[in-house]
Amino acid sequence: MDGSQNAIEKGLVYAYRDRKQKKREFRGIWIARINAGARLHGLSYSEFMGKLKKADVELNRKVLADLAMNHPTAFEAIVNKVK
Repeated sequence: MDGSQNAIEKGLVYAYRDRKQKKREFRGIWIARINAGARLHGLSYSEFMGKLKKADVELNRKVLADLAMNHPTAFEAIVNKVK
């Protein structure tokens, strides 16, 4: 096995690993955005997510983060619904 073959295999390993890592990083970004939006309305992230679960609101973090950033009035309506 020569050096170029090893580099190709290494690249494939990194590609596989980083596809998983990208998901982790985005989840962290979404949580930070939801937390920032929730705190504007007097709730912490964990309080907000707990109340969402109790109110049976089934929106995922990706959608909630998008609402918090790009549609603050819609996000506020959700916060008011679960308060």
